[in-house]
Amino acid sequence: MATAVRTVRATLLGTVTVTAVAALTAATLTAPAAAESRTRDHQPTQQAMDAAVADGVPGVAGQAVDQYGTWKGTSGVGNLRTGKQRSAHDRYRIASITKTFVATVLLQLQGEGKLDLDDTVEKWLPGVVHGNGHDGSEITVRQLLNHTSGIFDYTSDPALARKYLYKGFLKHRYDTLEPTDLVAVAMRHKPVFEPGDGWSYSNTNYTLAGMIIEKVTGRTYGTEIEQRVIKPLGLHATRVPGTEHWVGWPSSRAYSTLSDKPQGRTYDVTELNPSMAGAAGEMISDSGDLNRFFGALLGGELLPAKQLKEMKTTIPVEGEPNAGYGLGLIKEKLSCGKVVWGHSGGFHGSISQALTTTKGDHSLAFNFNGDWSGDSRAVGEAEFCGTN
Repeated sequence: MATAVRTVRATLLGTVTVTAVAALTAATLTAPAAAESRTRDHQPTQQAMDAAVADGVPGVAGQAVDQYGTWKGTSGVGNLRTGKQRSAHDRYRIASITKTFVATVLLQLQGEGKLDLDDTVEKWLPGVVHGNGHDGSEITVRQLLNHTSGIFDYTSDPALARKYLYKGFLKHRYDTLEPTDLVAVAMRHKPVFEPGDGWSYSNTNYTLAGMIIEKVTGRTYGTEIEQRVIKPLGLHATRVPGTEHWVGWPSSRAYSTLSDKPQGRTYDVTELNPSMAGAAGEMISDSGDLNRFFGALLGGELLPAKQLKEMKTTIPVEGEPNAGYGLGLIKEKLSCGKVVWGHSGGFHGSISQALTTTKGDHSLAFNFNGDWSGDSRAVGEAEFCGTN
């Protein structure tokens, strides 16, 4: 989680922190008219978000929703060249938040009796996970979803990192990578541990999860997400882009240093081929849609009670005593004692976060369009602990 490398180049699909960074100035409250005592004070959130921009994030866009209404705001700029401000309705790359959508589909399939989470990977993808100690017959679908498989994370491969995460990105940003290509990179390395013997965040796990969805249903994981989640919830800003380079409108530019160092030249990395992320993190959405999705998920609209309970069954994450990882879902106990659920994600030039309460009745989602600075916890703490 917070122990993950802060810069997006190091993990491609970003940090696994439960509270990511954003900054919102010129915030507007669009809740129904009510006395001040009947509304939530988002000023602490605003201040935490503003601090991210002061720390160097170009700009931030986000929304919070609760029983009082929807709070929207922006801070900083969406375009460094023109100075255009960010919009609270910006669409952006949500990166590893994609994992929650993928896990939701697999849990739906389990509820329908079309697969079992304790099925082996070998059953659905024979011969795919093998070599250098990897053995798909010893790894379950559940272990993919909670990152206990031990499978090597393809984004940690030095050659891939040089080509797609650092300056090599400028030459290869439009390359198409198939899921089998990404898994093959992982299979060149030894496992991190034996299946079930530890926890290690691996994007390869969700590349395989997407492949399993296709094998079970005969349709791509993106099609299943669209039919099972996006359309039923009316998520009009959310899509699985495949190899499309553009983000959509409205949106802002995305910036990266393409380096582990926060200082130095920044590059516009907005357009890219997201197949380098695939089922581990290619999706695009906006803050309103993410709030709707996580609120519906935790509120029981997308999964039967049994499957939601399985999704929320977490295991400890090393170095994070107040956090646990479920099935594509992160749980964190905040400093004030409140518990929030969600996921974060980082892609080139984009850090995104979605959080919601246990019942799904108070949600926060936001994005900042730079990947080299900002406090990864302050915003969530401010929203859920610093408000009345």
